[in-house]
Amino acid sequence: LALDLVAAVNMHLGGRCSRSGGVMLLAVVLLAAAANVSAFYLPGVAPTDYSLGDKMQVKVEALTSVKTQLPYEYYVLPFCHDGVNLHATDALNLGEVLKGSRIYETPYIFHMGVDQSCKILCRKEYDAEELQAFALMIQEEYRVNMLLDNLPIAMTIFNQMDDGTTTKSYEIGYPIGFADVEEDGSPKKKKNKDDQDAVYLFNHLRFTILYNEDPSQREGRRMVGFEVEPFSVKHSYQNMVDWENCVDKVAGEDGECALSSCAFDRPINVNSPPLLLDTKAKTQEVIWSYDIVFKPSPVRWSTRWDAYLSSSDDAQIHWFSILNSFMVVIFLSGLVGLIMVHTLRKDFQRYERGETLEEGQEETGWKLVHGDVFRTPPRAAWLAVLIGTGTQLCVSCAILLVFACLGFLSPANRGALMQATLFLFVFMGMFGGYTAARFFRMFKGTAWRANALWTAMLFPGTCFGVFFVVNLLIWGQKSSGAVPFTTLLAMLLMWLCISVPLVLVGAFFGYRMQPIEHPVRVNQIPRQVPEESPLVGNAIRNILVGGILPFGAVFVEVFYVLSSIWQHQIYYLFGILFLVLVILLLTCSEVTIVMCYFQLCSEDYHWWWRAYFTAGTSAVYFFLYAGYYVMTRMNGMETAWVSGCIFFGYIAGLSYAFFVLTGFTGFISCFFFVRCIYASIKVD
Repeated sequence: LALDLVAAVNMHLGGRCSRSGGVMLLAVVLLAAAANVSAFYLPGVAPTDYSLGDKMQVKVEALTSVKTQLPYEYYVLPFCHDGVNLHATDALNLGEVLKGSRIYETPYIFHMGVDQSCKILCRKEYDAEELQAFALMIQEEYRVNMLLDNLPIAMTIFNQMDDGTTTKSYEIGYPIGFADVEEDGSPKKKKNKDDQDAVYLFNHLRFTILYNEDPSQREGRRMVGFEVEPFSVKHSYQNMVDWENCVDKVAGEDGECALSSCAFDRPINVNSPPLLLDTKAKTQEVIWSYDIVFKPSPVRWSTRWDAYLSSSDDAQIHWFSILNSFMVVIFLSGLVGLIMVHTLRKDFQRYERGETLEEGQEETGWKLVHGDVFRTPPRAAWLAVLIGTGTQLCVSCAILLVFACLGFLSPANRGALMQATLFLFVFMGMFGGYTAARFFRMFKGTAWRANALWTAMLFPGTCFGVFFVVNLLIWGQKSSGAVPFTTLLAMLLMWLCISVPLVLVGAFFGYRMQPIEHPVRVNQIPRQVPEESPLVGNAIRNILVGGILPFGAVFVEVFYVLSSIWQHQIYYLFGILFLVLVILLLTCSEVTIVMCYFQLCSEDYHWWWRAYFTAGTSAVYFFLYAGYYVMTRMNGMETAWVSGCIFFGYIAGLSYAFFVLTGFTGFISCFFFVRCIYASIKVD
């Protein structure tokens, strides 16, 4: 429209508008049009403007632990819940349900801009069983995850940099309490057998709400930070107190509900005696309280997540890993290019000249197997199934990372990443079915419907079976991480009613296409494969060696991905992850092509499955590295068999997906390479 307007003005001026003038006029028109353009926010992540005194409702997500990996609902422990409907939960998306989130309201209620000190939440008297439940959760390092204005609560950490500056980062959630431990983190040894573990409960919270205010741009305040500092305080009082009337009141205000440990004008002292849980007592009194502090902040609403994202490890380590991996890929690419171009050019020249061999000398090389190199491999139908599944995974990962890099999968939209992953895989079934059918017909298969059903069932069915068994174990522990039966049924229907039909539709069109033609004919009688030569050696050994380099190029980023999953950190470096995926696929392609070329030079034409497994064995190293990770990083999980089963069950599913993705990449690269070199020679 702007270009048409410029042309019309120029025509009106009789063509007297010069080129530079036209550009200036176009710029003016675009600026005028931009003045009327308004920005928009993605659903679920729009800012909320609060006026002074507006009510702010704190919600709680779950109790989580790095040690056990079993989330629990917040009210599984007898926290204060006066005035809270324990049966009312927020509506969750599919990703949040699969993650084990259950969001409830809490009795913590704030009012924008209103500071309060030593506000009483409630008084509880716990019996021995409830005290032991608290103590067990504290020893298992469970943390509380609260939400306010869709922002998770966090403890502030200040890091001293090498240049002397201090950076601020967050540790999401806060612990329920703490236990006396040795310097190495192990529980303190008891002097006597009858001594109980020293476990302290955090019963006082100091909330700090950071807000941004810009009267020149908008009215109201926007919340940009939700910080907490927990305290363990043994509250005491002198006179009799009517605790039912003290709920949600400030201690000592109007002379009521007075506490000797703190008051409305006297905040908690960090040197106050802590609250030691007496797990052997019949009952113990606990008074819950909190402070509220509102502070202005220069942080804008659009960048309020930066402190959470910077709480992950330094990005320089990621970039150093990327640079190192790229150097490996460049070196490998140069080596492959030098070897392949130089060697293949000599082979082409020798075959084109038709050099005569001396008497008694036998011809060798990859050209000798031209009549067998495209011979249908054994179990070709299963290979077609894996190729189709690999296509589906590859397309899903590519689209997912593109959307993630564009910012559509913001951490503010909880569960969006997992939900998008599931939906993309389901709807990309048509690509998998089409590719599987194309290769199945090339292999001269006839039962394309059965092959399409296996493509739709094998990978998702295996993953669903593993997930179902793990979910039963989680359900047996009464954890909120157990996916409800209705959600499992919805996932099953989505698989059977959407994914399977799409795979069948793709297979229908793929099988109707003209079959893939090979550049050379296949002989009727198979050629005998010579004994293993020193150049190629043992097939299993070469397959295992071929998987080392692809995994070695990306294992640093694998460490951070595992940390984000199992240590409850936010991973948002999708740009780096996209580069790592490109590096992985390039390395898989190059290594597999080199190994395939050496195999063909030894006159071994059974390259189909070996090409798939050469790159796919990187998943073996992925699984072994994950096992090493859990033994060295996840303290306590090696002794908890349920937690170990959960970890290795999910890691087995991830390794399976890694195997299919890398195996498909290696195979498809070899397929086009073999077609290319045999299409370039003349065969009688």
